[in-house]
Amino acid sequence: MTTWADAVLVARLAAADPHGVGGVVVRAGAGPVREAWLAALRVALPSDRPMRRMPGSITDARLLGGLDLPATLAAGRPVAETGLLAETDGGLLVVPMAERLSPGQAARLAAILDTGTVRVERDGLGRCHPARLGVILLDEGQGDDEAVPDALADRLALHIDLTDVPWRDAVPVDDPSHAEASDPGAEDVLGALCRAADALGVVSLRGPLLAARVARLLARLEGRAVPGENDTIRAARLVLGPRATRMPTAEPTPEAAVPEESAREETTPEPDTPTEHEETSASLDQRMVEAARSALPRDLLAGLIAAGARPRQPRAGKAGAAAASPRAGRPLGARAGDPRQGRLSLVDTLRAAAPWQRLRRTAGEPQGIRIRPEDLRVTRFVQRTQTTTIFAVDASGSAALERLAEAKGAVELLLAEAYTRRDRVAVLAFRGLGAELILPPTRALARARRGLSALPGGGGTPLAAGLDAAAALARSVHRGGGTPVVVVLTDGRANITRAGAAGRTQAGADALAAATALRADGVRAILIDTAARPQDTARRIAEAMGARYLPLPYADAGAMRAAIRAAT
Repeated sequence: MTTWADAVLVARLAAADPHGVGGVVVRAGAGPVREAWLAALRVALPSDRPMRRMPGSITDARLLGGLDLPATLAAGRPVAETGLLAETDGGLLVVPMAERLSPGQAARLAAILDTGTVRVERDGLGRCHPARLGVILLDEGQGDDEAVPDALADRLALHIDLTDVPWRDAVPVDDPSHAEASDPGAEDVLGALCRAADALGVVSLRGPLLAARVARLLARLEGRAVPGENDTIRAARLVLGPRATRMPTAEPTPEAAVPEESAREETTPEPDTPTEHEETSASLDQRMVEAARSALPRDLLAGLIAAGARPRQPRAGKAGAAAASPRAGRPLGARAGDPRQGRLSLVDTLRAAAPWQRLRRTAGEPQGIRIRPEDLRVTRFVQRTQTTTIFAVDASGSAALERLAEAKGAVELLLAEAYTRRDRVAVLAFRGLGAELILPPTRALARARRGLSALPGGGGTPLAAGLDAAAALARSVHRGGGTPVVVVLTDGRANITRAGAAGRTQAGADALAAATALRADGVRAILIDTAARPQDTARRIAEAMGARYLPLPYADAGAMRAAIRAAT
């Protein structure tokens, strides 16, 4: 319940001073827990402050403002359009799928957070609008390969992770702050925060500055004018903990730092108070670091090891499904649209306007071509999307080790050519009572080897849970603009139901239901039957999920890779 209570407190802070705290980075997939947090944020936000959602396909004209082209053509004079950022002045801007923000959009949002104004100098217009707002970045990335831009996340004081919060805990909290009696006489707050940030490896100076701002906001929410010691400690936990890049180490005690000769010369301490003040400051620093330690990111050390070789994920591939693109790819004719959202097709625009020129001309007007908004045409483009191959491996039973070895080999072979094909690979294993994501979607071969080295094996066969997990991951890939391909390695003999109980009959029915749901999502799938003899159960599951059935009882990694490439 502590994580959810902290999340509710973060919502209160972001709603109380949106521009002051910058906003929140929310690490969570689409689901009821994230929606419950957004609902708590709306309740905490005053009614006179707007809360807007930024579409993923928004244009610069709609985001920043500029020339309203249809209205300008209809009126015959420049007509300005107010952008989304100016409309959100004083409130919060929610950005879904923030891990897919383009560098240009991230830079524009960062500039707005720095200046609090949006300046429009385009299309012959020059305007400046106030835009003191906060940004809620909804990070739906899978693994550490997909994350919000660092330059933008650094300007947001608060970071929360709702990935592991169960739905039953996402309930209203009466007193999310858990405030205790605060010491209003605490001194050198900013200095203590800077020392704590240094101990945690927070390089950016925005960290302690934002933590001090949050400490003042915590005190203001509880009716105090000056932040106390408890406010500072809570601010360090909420702001500095998620930004930590190293594990804090214990500092040597002041006695250990005193030279031996000086220690012999000292007889009694001075009656002055500086020694007590230094001890109080050191105690505050230590408590602040310990509080921030409880909020350190999960798998911090593993993330630091992988951060050095983290590749930038491309958004276009060579083998994925064809998808519409506004400005890049292969041209496919023209369509009616706004030239600011694509490339203007001048020839098609003139061709659309030509038949109406005689009707649009009036006596006494100069000769010329009359263009209306409905005449505008933009070029259509299509390009291949990035393909993510999701391996759902049956890691149960006595043959688990052989299947896992085959899957590991196939993954390494696919990743070896992933750079040229711009593909990604993910691995999840199902055994015992459920499924586990072993390797989030990635193109990094070294990271994949580390993730696959400890792949577990043995236990029951929860086939339905494995198919459900593969379908959820495929939907996440599809929402991110990629093309998922699910490869299931199993013999089809399920014996664990969706509820986690033993029973082959019900487990088989659950597996067929999960396969049917996967087919309804339109996901391309392959089922590789790894049994020594082809099984009718595996064939029926492949038919239910609309998958290509490949009986490969003696398949090695090379044969498996060839079969997958032939099917995709």
